[in-house]
Amino acid sequence: MTSVLYDAQGPRAKRRNLLYSALFLVAFAAVLWWVFTSLDDKDQLAWEKWKPFVHGEAWSTYLWPGLKNTLKAAALSMVIALPLGAVFGIARLSDHVWIRVPAASVVEFFRAIPVLVLMIFAVAAYSSYTDISSDDRPFYAVVTGLVLYNSSVLAEIVRAGILSLPKGQSEAAMAVGLRKNQVMRFILLPQAVTAMLPAIVSQLVVIVKDTAIGGAVLTFPELLASVGPMSAYYGANTIASFTVVALVFIALNFGLTSFASWLEGRLRRGKKSTGATVPPAAVAGTEAAGAGGGITV
Repeated sequence: MTSVLYDAQGPRAKRRNLLYSALFLVAFAAVLWWVFTSLDDKDQLAWEKWKPFVHGEAWSTYLWPGLKNTLKAAALSMVIALPLGAVFGIARLSDHVWIRVPAASVVEFFRAIPVLVLMIFAVAAYSSYTDISSDDRPFYAVVTGLVLYNSSVLAEIVRAGILSLPKGQSEAAMAVGLRKNQVMRFILLPQAVTAMLPAIVSQLVVIVKDTAIGGAVLTFPELLASVGPMSAYYGANTIASFTVVALVFIALNFGLTSFASWLEGRLRRGKKSTGATVPPAAVAGTEAAGAGGGITV
């Protein structure tokens, strides 16, 4: 039996693929065993190193304060970057050169610079030209770097989402007399949001993870930065600390993507007709249509 994408496997190909799968499983199990024995030899699996995370001491002292800083920086960056990216994305589609060219220059400039460099420049600028205290300076620098970089990426996502819509949408709207800004607000953007949602959520996940850059370079006390003092206090439980922090990041980003998937499905279902048949008597003013008719909505 054949498919459009591939031919059906013969007996030799099936045996060969089965052999490759078995070899991979054996090699994977060997690697897992080597990792387990190496950690056990260095006492990284001892109960004393994992006990603080079970009893809650490490959570209240180190993990929860770091998580709050991570969420605060990520949330503020999202709130600023999303509308800013939408504005620059729409500006890149403008018919006016004096709007389109500067917007494109700003987007391409900040999209080409690593977020770490933006954070370092931001902390230097805040140190030289503002009165922000040294304790608050890393937070402002992290948010600034995340906003500048991610808003430029989101601008490209918005522009691509709008351009992906059929041209007939805007042509039909203009044919009935809508102006271009009305077409953008009422026709294009509502349809493009659903198409852009997966890419936007992926970028929001990047924002959450990139807060760790500020902790590693700018001494921003975020979640990952709590590993150092926590490991030193609880007897060099570095593996346990990194494992718990990684699980927290996984849970946080999984919750964000799950919510986005639910929201995308809800938006798509909301745009579809229910196809229900409503009796004429149930609609005001339609009693005269007769008892045998129906209206489909």
